[in-house]
Amino acid sequence: MRTTEERPVLVATEADDVTADMVIAELNRRGVPVVRFNPADIGDGLTVSARYGSRPAHPAGRLLTPSRDADLKDVRSVYWRRPTWPAFTDLSTDDARFAAAQTRYGLGGVLHALDRPLWVNHPLRNAEADYKPHQLALAQGLGLAVPETVITNDPNEARSFIAAHTRVIHKTLRSTSYQRDGVPVVSWAEPVTADEIDDRIRVAPHLFQVRVDKVCDVRVLAVGRQVFAVRIESELLDWRRDYSALAYSVIALPAPLEAALLAFLDAFGLVSGSFDLAADRAGTYWFLELNPNGQWGWLEENTGLPMAAALADLLTQGGTS
Repeated sequence: MRTTEERPVLVATEADDVTADMVIAELNRRGVPVVRFNPADIGDGLTVSARYGSRPAHPAGRLLTPSRDADLKDVRSVYWRRPTWPAFTDLSTDDARFAAAQTRYGLGGVLHALDRPLWVNHPLRNAEADYKPHQLALAQGLGLAVPETVITNDPNEARSFIAAHTRVIHKTLRSTSYQRDGVPVVSWAEPVTADEIDDRIRVAPHLFQVRVDKVCDVRVLAVGRQVFAVRIESELLDWRRDYSALAYSVIALPAPLEAALLAFLDAFGLVSGSFDLAADRAGTYWFLELNPNGQWGWLEENTGLPMAAALADLLTQGGTS
């Protein structure tokens, strides 16, 4: 039996998402209706309809799952977590490519057009904020401390930069699924020397950055105007390598830094995001990057910070519909 929800929160995410589960549990405790879906379920598991060109100012439409019915004009907010798109593996290569494009621009377009609900975050804003060069330029413009960085596919430029700074790391410009001989490969921040640079880097731009002499890492989650900061201690260059080796403590950021991080989100039109910072021995917080849709569930579990509750509050408040 399908239930028609009044002023629901749409939660777009993949099937197994512990972070989304935490937020949905908080919304359930508040009695806020939730319609969870994944674009990959298009077909029997997900139906969308929308009409345009009629007299009402806002398009009429519905989103249906096997158990929920959402009137799109009544949606109060959209939590765009980590949805996946269908691959259509049962179709031929050309048919699958065609169907995937129609789904992205059909279902995606219908959802993107919803301008009355609150988005956390709108996928187009997430996409804009996902460019690291843009992030670094904005952070520098806002007065945040940014490690010296070069992005280049010129081997001479790369070697010159590394020689000038000695302690340099290489980072990917975007996390990308990659396999070698069928085995998934994860890209970490790694030290790099000038001798390792050759003409192979001409194939694509690479990011080289001066290594911060850090005493700890800091992960910051901003939700609306609330800021949660967690100090992460480890002996690792890239703390993501081994979560079992980490220690956590809740900290308060300096007020000017907190204000700059919120201004950073505002500049991209985001209402939430996860920042990675590194604190050095002089007490400077260095901006490393923003993940506009970063994970934070494990931090709540380890610190008790009410992150899920803050997101549930924001989604419950919703937009203007």
